[in-house]
Amino acid sequence: MENINRVVTLGQFIIERQKEFPYSKGQLSRLLRDIGIASKIVNREVNKAGLVNILGDAGATNVQGEDVKKLDVFANEQFIAALNAGGECCAVASEEDEDIIPIYSEISKDAKYVVLIDPLDGSSNIDVNVSIGTIFSIYRRTSFNGPGTLEDCLQPGSEQVGAGYVVYGSSTMLVYTTGHGVNGFTLDPSIGEFCLSHPDMRIPENGTIYSVNEGNYVDFPEGIKKYIKYCQEPDKKTKRPYSSRYIGSMVADFHRNLIKGGVFIYPATGKAPEGKLRLGYECNPLSFIIEQAGGKSTDGFNRILDLKPKTLHQRTPVVMGSKNMVEKVEEFLRTYSPVKPVEYFIG
Repeated sequence: MENINRVVTLGQFIIERQKEFPYSKGQLSRLLRDIGIASKIVNREVNKAGLVNILGDAGATNVQGEDVKKLDVFANEQFIAALNAGGECCAVASEEDEDIIPIYSEISKDAKYVVLIDPLDGSSNIDVNVSIGTIFSIYRRTSFNGPGTLEDCLQPGSEQVGAGYVVYGSSTMLVYTTGHGVNGFTLDPSIGEFCLSHPDMRIPENGTIYSVNEGNYVDFPEGIKKYIKYCQEPDKKTKRPYSSRYIGSMVADFHRNLIKGGVFIYPATGKAPEGKLRLGYECNPLSFIIEQAGGKSTDGFNRILDLKPKTLHQRTPVVMGSKNMVEKVEEFLRTYSPVKPVEYFIG
């Protein structure tokens, strides 16, 4: 008799799905396992951060001009070390580092992949015990041999072969896709393994949650202002008014909306006409996941995954989540802000 309560670990699940990637010869599977192992180490430090000298500023700023937290530095080092040691990766691009980190050694000379990673998303929330996370994106290299290049990392999101995130919260979850649906794994601390807990995740086409930093309201395009007012109007048919939920850790807001249905909005503003969130480290991987789960992700006018990055740390506006909610935002933008966000604010 089949055991319907069989526990499936992340490692087992990846091996069972290996047949979906016959061309990879196991490298992609091993790469995903390397990321899973590094995330366990980071999770351990996140959970004990209040007990050791790992909270607070590290006394530096990253390439984005943001204060670097000690835990940011630790997470960055752990993921880079894991990817360097695994042998499947020829370059890493991290939100914390200005340039790519080429990898070339005896074990990685045949590496086929590059990884873009935000080691610790939402780090401004570290000191106040709010959920934070890791976001990663995997591409096949376009160069032929040797260490990876900048061009390997500047591919449109549509070329991703894998993407995922880890949310460190009341429980720790790893969610990933390789283009064959989205699956979530919860870390069981008693056995130290990520176990399949959310198979074939799908986002509802409609939701009742909108996630946006309304403190920036006066700087929003008119279309976003009108949409927010729409969310606040009573209407039984569409279950409005919607609930406003904004945590400030993109991973946490995204994760909630993926499960419950909702829309996450970070538009262009007068202060940030090109948007704030990073295309390569945040928007592309989460867009890949949301589309695989049946949702939608755009910059308000164009599909995020079709954008061709010009620089490593390029930013973009983003609207992602439940398909019908995203399309409603696009409708408001077309009607009230009928030009691209950058043009809207520069013009």
